Amino acid sequence: MRRRILLSMVAALTLTTLVLGVPLAFTAWQWVEDITRNDLRTRLDRIAEEVMAQEGTPDGLVHGELDVRSVRLLVPADGKLTIVYPTPQDNASRIDIGVNTVNDPVVESLSMGTSGSLRMETPAAPMHSMQQQALFAVLGLVLISLGAGIAVAVVTARRVADPLRDVAARAARLAMGDFRADPRRHGITELDRVSDVLDSATVEIAGRLQREHALVADVSHQLRSRLTAVRLRLDELSTHNDQAVVHEAEEAMAQVDRLTDAIDELVRASRDEGAADRDPVPVVAELRSVVAEWRHPFAEAGRKLVLLGDPTLKAPVTGSRLREAVAVLVDNALMHGGGTCTVSVRTVTSGRLDDREPLVVVEVADEGDGVRDEMAPHIFDRGFSAAGSTGVGLALARALVEADGGRLELQRRRPALFAVFLGSSTGSFRNTGGPSTEPR
Repeated sequence: MRRRILLSMVAALTLTTLVLGVPLAFTAWQWVEDITRNDLRTRLDRIAEEVMAQEGTPDGLVHGELDVRSVRLLVPADGKLTIVYPTPQDNASRIDIGVNTVNDPVVESLSMGTSGSLRMETPAAPMHSMQQQALFAVLGLVLISLGAGIAVAVVTARRVADPLRDVAARAARLAMGDFRADPRRHGITELDRVSDVLDSATVEIAGRLQREHALVADVSHQLRSRLTAVRLRLDELSTHNDQAVVHEAEEAMAQVDRLTDAIDELVRASRDEGAADRDPVPVVAELRSVVAEWRHPFAEAGRKLVLLGDPTLKAPVTGSRLREAVAVLVDNALMHGGGTCTVSVRTVTSGRLDDREPLVVVEVADEGDGVRDEMAPHIFDRGFSAAGSTGVGLALARALVEADGGRLELQRRRPALFAVFLGSSTGSFRNTGGPSTEPR
């Protein structure tokens, strides 16, 4: 930003310098020439006064000749004066005073009416030399003013860009969960106002997160307590004489254990910083437990649930978040879809020319009627449901995926296909560089 501000200000200064400097240089050039010509005209005026004064004396011109001794001092040393005047014999006489020939002269003439005329010539070289000096002086002033303007531009750019960068960095730290106060102010009213708002937001967000963490801890504690009580009752049933009852009790205890582990892992994951520094996990292995858990409900509904994909594919995600998000999609396929539900894991490449890193995508598809067109734009809105449910599931799934830097999208409406884009083992998914995920 500093560079853009500096370049814009330097461009404005350069344009202003050109707009003002060129006319100023032309004016200085003409000014030197006017001074030279005015000097010649002044000399001619004084010579004319002397010539006319000699005509007005009682003796007039001496024997028809002009006395030039009084005007010789008015002729420049390297110049030439030509006097044309009438004589008593009614013819014109000419007198040349000074050098014989003037190269590249500056010429000024003066008519004295019946008293004759004057012509003054002087070399143009001294005038051109002064004009060049004037141009150099103007150029020096322009360079000095441009340098001063650039110095001011540098200071201004730093004064504007550095505070903006500090405020942006502070906002980034706030987004990363750094709620430390920053008392620095920059003396710019608008930016200081933004800093004040960030201070208020920091206090508010920190307070809310603290309350939410406390609530999550309380809820998880209560859930674990209730689940422990349920497991104790199931443990009593496992001693029953009927083997069918024992089998169901053991299956229920396994479900309770998995639910307890999931709650603990979700609580731990909610306190993590994100997936950027997390070790990649095998995606297919994480999803096997989800598919195994949901195969029985699908079988009861007369449908199949299959898992496809390369077991070696990994992504830097939280296993519990991924499992819960895919479980929501599988449950959604069971409730609203039809036919076989397929959970597939594969890789795709980004559509950006400068980013060809592979992305791991988990696709959940079924063979049902799909999603109606009027529902598609709102399917991930919290509280939106067309089947009388709470409308939290898909919104929660998207939030879990995005918490690990991924993205959940409806890739196809009929039949429905949901895609969870994750980062590959070489890099995490970036929202600005991912493939197109607009519903079709």
